[in-house]
Amino acid sequence: MPKDNAVFGQENEVLARKHLLDKGYAIVTTNWRCTAGEIDIIARDGDELVFVEVRSRHASTTEWAWRSLNEHKQARMIACAEAYMDALASESTWRIDAIAIARTGSYYQIEHRLHVIDW
Repeated sequence: MPKDNAVFGQENEVLARKHLLDKGYAIVTTNWRCTAGEIDIIARDGDELVFVEVRSRHASTTEWAWRSLNEHKQARMIACAEAYMDALASESTWRIDAIAIARTGSYYQIEHRLHVIDW
């Protein structure tokens, strides 16, 4: 029986955080909320602030997770990132990344793309 979506999403965010930590990122915060929505993970990659959207699907490939990153979602990601930067009154450089996770049983595939709003 499939797990409920909230549990599935939380487990995948844990996988995404581990992936980022293994790549040398420092986690700043998770699940930051604003009126435009939520940022799953905010991390630092060197001097750059990185807003990370985690997309996951019960699947054998990440194709459907990437397809779920539509224009509406991208606009919300930008609005949330700008709200965070305004709240901090920060002039740091920043970017928006996404991590796609496909899971079937104990198998999972993870892909991390940088600067997803540019592609």
